[in-house]
Amino acid sequence: MVGTATLRRLSQQGLLVANGGQDLCPDTSNAGSECGGIEFSREDVEALLGEKIKAKNKFNYKERCENMLEYIKRLRLCLRWFQEVESSYMNENERLTISLEMAEGRLAEIEFSSRNKEEELSSIVAELRENLSSVQEKLTKEEEDKKAAIDSLVKEREGRLSSEKSQASLSEELSKAQLELSSTYERISSINDMYKRLQEYNSSLQQYNCKLQSDLNTTSESLQSLEKEKATLVEKFSHLRGQHSSLQEQFSTIKASHEDASKQKELLANEVQCLRGDLQQVREERDKNREQVEALTTEVAKFKEYTGRSIAELDNLTLKSKDLEARCLNQCEQIRTLQDKLTIAETRVEEYSTSSVETQALCKEQRKLITDLQARLTVAESKVMEGEKLRKKLHNTILELKGNIRVFCRVRPLLPGENSSEEKSISYPTAMEFLGRGLELVQNGQKHSFTFDKVFMPEASQDDVFVEISQLVQSALDGYKVCVFAYGQTGSGKTYTMMGKPGIPEEKGLIPRCLEQIFQTKQSHQSQGWKYEMQVSMLEIYNEMIRDLLPSNRPNGAENGSAAKQYVIKHDPNGNTHVSDLTMVDVCSKREVSYLLKHASHSRSVGKTQMNEESSRSHFVFTMRISGVSESTGQQIHGVLNLIDLAGSERLSKSGSTGDRLKETQSINKSLSSLCDVIFALAKKEEYVPYRNSKLTYLLQPCLGGDSKTMMFVNISPDSSSSGESLCSLRFAARVNACEIGVPRRNMSTRSFESRLSYG
Repeated sequence: MVGTATLRRLSQQGLLVANGGQDLCPDTSNAGSECGGIEFSREDVEALLGEKIKAKNKFNYKERCENMLEYIKRLRLCLRWFQEVESSYMNENERLTISLEMAEGRLAEIEFSSRNKEEELSSIVAELRENLSSVQEKLTKEEEDKKAAIDSLVKEREGRLSSEKSQASLSEELSKAQLELSSTYERISSINDMYKRLQEYNSSLQQYNCKLQSDLNTTSESLQSLEKEKATLVEKFSHLRGQHSSLQEQFSTIKASHEDASKQKELLANEVQCLRGDLQQVREERDKNREQVEALTTEVAKFKEYTGRSIAELDNLTLKSKDLEARCLNQCEQIRTLQDKLTIAETRVEEYSTSSVETQALCKEQRKLITDLQARLTVAESKVMEGEKLRKKLHNTILELKGNIRVFCRVRPLLPGENSSEEKSISYPTAMEFLGRGLELVQNGQKHSFTFDKVFMPEASQDDVFVEISQLVQSALDGYKVCVFAYGQTGSGKTYTMMGKPGIPEEKGLIPRCLEQIFQTKQSHQSQGWKYEMQVSMLEIYNEMIRDLLPSNRPNGAENGSAAKQYVIKHDPNGNTHVSDLTMVDVCSKREVSYLLKHASHSRSVGKTQMNEESSRSHFVFTMRISGVSESTGQQIHGVLNLIDLAGSERLSKSGSTGDRLKETQSINKSLSSLCDVIFALAKKEEYVPYRNSKLTYLLQPCLGGDSKTMMFVNISPDSSSSGESLCSLRFAARVNACEIGVPRRNMSTRSFESRLSYG
């Protein structure tokens, strides 16, 4: 419980609020001082929330109302104190975020400049390295060329030396050959002379032979004459025997002289043959010497040509070597300049490295500062989140105490066919008081402001929407009646909000997500001893007729209502609603409910109008009845979850409906106008509320005027051409948000011990 001093201060502030009706805290910069020095701790807030209102007389409703008003005033005071604390936290958060953004901007600038410097340095170093590598490659190539040129020069020098040596040896050989040639010429001349002499001697010998032959002839003739004389002498031998001895002596002398002459003839013939052989050898040697002289002359000519070529090549090589030496000198100078540049760049790199070290130190300091700011920001955000949770809890408590219907507004994105270049007709205030809750609509130059429990912008996802109602869905498992219905003009996104797009997990609607949460919670509560039974029913109200969407085989005449069943809506004294002959299906898993939903969506009445390709032509009502029992405590709960997708309101001038579509439009507008009449009657707290004017309002009677937790989604279009219908929807939603329908009641009971034993 809250202390007496705190209660006194709360009562004083409550009286001030009741008397003055002005804001207690005009300045949110100092929450403690401006609110009369009142501060609340968490224990005080929890005690205030858990305080039970006691009255001396239970039937003294005036005293109970006064106590309730005083309690509400204290809650409002607590809320305003909390808003001031929240605003101070938000200011501190904004200041921290601004300082964090400034520090991050400085850090980003420093990092950007350091990155630019590093990139410049890296580019300079890379260019220098590339230049150095290219120069080194050129130098290596030039050195290789120089080495190749030196090697070729050395080889040419060696070839020149070898050619000179060969030339010297050839000159020596030539001189020797010339000497030999001269000697051979001399020998040839001597041989010629000798040949001439031999010819002369031969001619003399021939002459001598001729003489000898003439002598031989003369001797033969003399011999013949002598033989004749011999014959005559033989004949006269007898007569001349005396002279015979003298003749024999003469004959022996002639014979001896003849033998000597034949011997001399043979000797001369042998000498002539020897001279002929020597002459032949001399001729052969002369031919060989001539051939050697010709070969030597050709070699001398070739050597002269080779020496001329080698001299020209040597001159070319000397020129090339001179050019290479000049190029090497130029490259050495370039290398020196590049080395100087490299040293300068290295010094600059060292300077930049020192500066980068300094910048890194600054970056570390800035990062430390940023981490500190982020830590403070997270602490502030956590405090803000806790405060936001506490604010929501207090706000929900006040709404439950007041019995108001919660209203969420959702603005759908612009469609591809709609004009996005026009001036936006919907804006969102940025003030802390209306952030995420306010909406401004401009029509015909006039601005209309609205405030709801939550406003979802076009960028909000299906998950963002479901997070806000997840606690409300949890209440159905806790034994409350929960009703969520979507209202708005046709084409504003009601069916997308409730059902989503089939086949895309990220765009599932509220109904599939609610089912997932319910079955997940059921699974987790089984370990705590809870057992649940669930029943599902689905119906639509088409042309003021109820249709059951769960039967698989619908009658052929169901379209026109001739063969359809007559379903009757009944309310029992406990506030429960039943529809006669409506199919109730027991479900145990999400898959079963998904199958039923798919079947119902195919069976639902859908038509095409000028405003929407697939317009829902009926009100769709999904109901899940949840019964749970705890085996450990015997506690029983009975919860109901109603998820309703209303048909869209439309104007005949825009929809262009005719025939059946015209009847559907008239029926839809009639039921929605009946809903407006019910809301207006509840807002004015009239004694008679016309629930029976429409089957839709009669079906929603426990949700609108009973003990149910009710939430309404008002869907609007951002298109400027639909601003009139959007304004009507927002005004209706504001009326709904102001309605007080009563405090929600939890349906809970406890079983006896015998029934607990017999359960299951």
